[in-house]
Formats: sequence, C-alpha cells, structure tokens
Amino acid sequence: MHLSVNLNKVALLRNSRGGTNPSVSVAAERVLRAGAHGLTLHWREDNRHTRADDVRQLRELARSSGVEFNLEGDTRAELMDLALEVLPDQLTLVPVTPGEITSDHGWDLPAQASLLETHIARARGAGIRVSIFMDADRCMRRAADVGADRVELYTEPYAKAFGTAKEDAATDQLAQAARAAADAGLGVNAGHDLDLRNLPRLARQVPQIREVSIGHALLADALVLGLEETVRRYLAACRGEDVPVPRTC
Repeated sequence: MHLSVNLNKVALLRNSRGGTNPSVSVAAERVLRAGAHGLTLHWREDNRHTRADDVRQLRELARSSGVEFNLEGDTRAELMDLALEVLPDQLTLVPVTPGEITSDHGWDLPAQASLLETHIARARGAGIRVSIFMDADRCMRRAADVGADRVELYTEPYAKAFGTAKEDAATDQLAQAARAAADAGLGVNAGHDLDLRNLPRLARQVPQIREVSIGHALLADALVLGLEETVRRYLAACRGEDVPVPRTC
C-alpha cells in the first residue's frame, strides 16, 4: 500500500496569514525525504487552502523526484483545464456540495454518469489515470462503466466505526467493495479520516488497496512528532504494522 501525502492543511495554515510561510513545497520536500510514495493536493474553487500555483509547483517537484502526483477536485472547467495543463499522474474526481467543510460522499452512479464520462474521457485521452471517489456501499461496476481506472473508497464510515461494535462490519464492507472493484478491473485507492490507529487494520485486511491519501491526521500528528517521523510511522502503518500513536486531542 502506497502513501500519498495530502498537503492541503499546510496551504491552509499559510493562507491564514496571507504570506508564504509555511511553504507547501518545503513541506513536500520533507515528506518525500521521509519516503512518501506520492503527493496529493485537492484544489477547491474557493482557494481556501491549495491554489493553482501550488498544484503547478508540486507537480514539478513530484516529476523531478520520481514520485506520483495526485490532483483531487470536482469537474469544474478550471480544474479540468489545470489537469490537462500539468498532467498529473492521477486525477481523483470528488463530488462537492456547496458549503461543505470537507468531502463527505462519493459519486451517485448511475445518476451522475453522464457528467463524469466526458471528463474522464478527456483526462484519459491526455494520458492521465483517473480515480473517482466512491462510497463503499455503491456498485463498483458502475465506476468501471463510466471509464474510471480506479476508485477511491470513502473511508470516513470505517474511521467512525473503528474502536466500536461496528468496526468489524465497516471493515468487511470496505473489503467487499475493494474485491468488487478489483473484479471489475479497477485499481483501488482509499482515503478520508485514516490515521495511525485505523490504518494498520485496513492494510492487513484489505490488500487490494494500492494507495491511501492522507492529510489531516498526518499533519495533526506532525505537530507532535515532526513531519518526517510522522511520515515514517504512516509508512509502517501502510505495511500493516501497529505503531505508537501520539496524543493530539
């Protein structure tokens, strides 16, 4: 399981003072120095964290470092144009509800199939691998039908269930979704609210997952552990190893 580090929260902290500190690029360099397999940015329309220039800079850093760059976002025209400009290794399409704090649901298929098909075809035509954000209780075959290469399984329900009586059922649901996606010829990614507590079990029990994208929890842990040590612990968790968890709340 590969780890792609989402650096949106570094950009959010920078934006809070209107300057250039902390630098998203410097944070990315340290993440890669610690062994992360890739970099992720989610560019939202309101520019509340990542900006277009961040995408351009990290795409070049990833290319020169020999790692993958994953651009996340919705299907608005400016994001698709930027994707076709910078040619990320992976474009992860995520539905957006106006006013949401963070992503909280996957695509509604087949209802939104026609919206996705055109954008997926454009991206794939430019040589970009396309992943789409999906709830684990949806039919994975439909993601293949719209032309996606991969699905990113939405893992917040699993994270909320972790440590409760619902944990086994939530894990089983993700495992079934991952198997169904693989059977449909899709690669499997996962993300949202994954952390050092719940990630090792996911790595051990859902071996189909190729990549996880983690930002919020990883940056919160980095406040205590430092960025490079945190990345090393998340890499161990991606291998299914139980690791010491810092207290952050």
